[in-house]
Amino acid sequence: MGKITGFLEYTRQEAQDRDPAERVRDWEPFHHPLPERTRRQQGGRCMNCGVPYCQSGMMWEGHTFGCPLHNLIPEWNDMIWAGNPLHALSRLLKTNNFPEFTGRVCPAPCEDACICGLYGDAVTIRDNELSIIEAAFCAGAMKRRRPPQWSGKKVAVVGSGPAGLAAADQLNHRGHSVTIIEREEHPGGLLTYGIPNMKLPKSVVQRRVDRMCDEGISFVTGVDAADPAVARRLLAEYDAVILCCGAERPRPLNLNSDGISGVLYGTAFLKAAVERQQFGKEPSAPTAEGRDVVVIGTGDTASDCVATALRQGCRSVVQLVRRPQEDYLKDGVLPLDYAHEEALAVTGRDPRQFGVQVRELTAENGALTAVTTSQGNTLPCSLLIAATGFAGCSAGVCEAFGVAYGDTVQTAEGRHATNVEKVFAAGDMRRGQSLVVWAIAEGRTAAAEVDEYLGGYTNLVRTE
Repeated sequence: MGKITGFLEYTRQEAQDRDPAERVRDWEPFHHPLPERTRRQQGGRCMNCGVPYCQSGMMWEGHTFGCPLHNLIPEWNDMIWAGNPLHALSRLLKTNNFPEFTGRVCPAPCEDACICGLYGDAVTIRDNELSIIEAAFCAGAMKRRRPPQWSGKKVAVVGSGPAGLAAADQLNHRGHSVTIIEREEHPGGLLTYGIPNMKLPKSVVQRRVDRMCDEGISFVTGVDAADPAVARRLLAEYDAVILCCGAERPRPLNLNSDGISGVLYGTAFLKAAVERQQFGKEPSAPTAEGRDVVVIGTGDTASDCVATALRQGCRSVVQLVRRPQEDYLKDGVLPLDYAHEEALAVTGRDPRQFGVQVRELTAENGALTAVTTSQGNTLPCSLLIAATGFAGCSAGVCEAFGVAYGDTVQTAEGRHATNVEKVFAAGDMRRGQSLVVWAIAEGRTAAAEVDEYLGGYTNLVRTE
């Protein structure tokens, strides 16, 4: 423990955000990093608890507490305080393949479990993590890691989201030849197509993809493994296949929207926004420009839809939340995330309405014009975005490979092997809708199981 009284001497300081009224006009990241001296103080706030719950990674009553990757948080916080960035990096990379992702988009359940937060403010664990990896990239400390020899075994990973990337990275470092199959034009899955650029710049995703390519992993994009011919070829040519296709089947909206334009799911809206803004495409999904937007749901996807609609120049935006406001209060205060701050700056009010649902749609000549809520109010609406979560994995890939599935791919308790020989599953496809950090944990554990399957033993650690 570097600073024994650090948690008493220093107050919590988070990375500073750009002004909401300014940042809403562009797609650039909105966090300003802290100066090095201040960041070291934040590392010095770590109490080095006898039992560090921050790295416990457990589920309790449906919520995650502590880091699912079991990050060695007190150790690298100590190294931040000591001014030893290389040692901090080595401890961080021991458990987390992609801290540049989790340091940006993870909701930080580690901080919810921080003992320092019981009677004060938790340590800025997520910001500390991001500072370590970004400093390493800037200093050229991220060196290429190729295995000393290859095993001769070939593994195909279907899906290039966080679970697929983590599994591929682990297996590649064990010396197996790994090919990642991706349906979309660009790799990254949810990281590329489901998270707006201001939260996770696509250059950060591409930087990691480039590094993985340099270390020997192959990426094949534009190939859909739901095609039975593709599935048969992968089964014939590879020694193991890991399915990491996510939980992409959206939860039904339960509204009659047949023949009405202007109704879509949050993931489709965000994907179209990324394709327009980042890749210069013109997708069929509509933009929010000049429209009255209503977003259904809460959580990160709903917030990202609100923030994206504001940046596209919507006329108005309202977010409908099914549960009452009391369910979201913390110490009697309703928290604002980045999208709500931006809506306040642009429209002068919080976009959220609590305890309300959409009951009916109104359309003219097939175009959505308004929605009627469960409270009997009519809201102008020409674009309705359902960010209501996911019901499970898509059937196409499961059926192409012949694996048993329901809402998720069926595997034995605590295992990743499916009912089909040499086919494994990981991430949201096996676990159900979850966090990026859980997806990485899933990928790491699946890699350990596949490594043992291929070689009879493994020295990879199972995260779960």
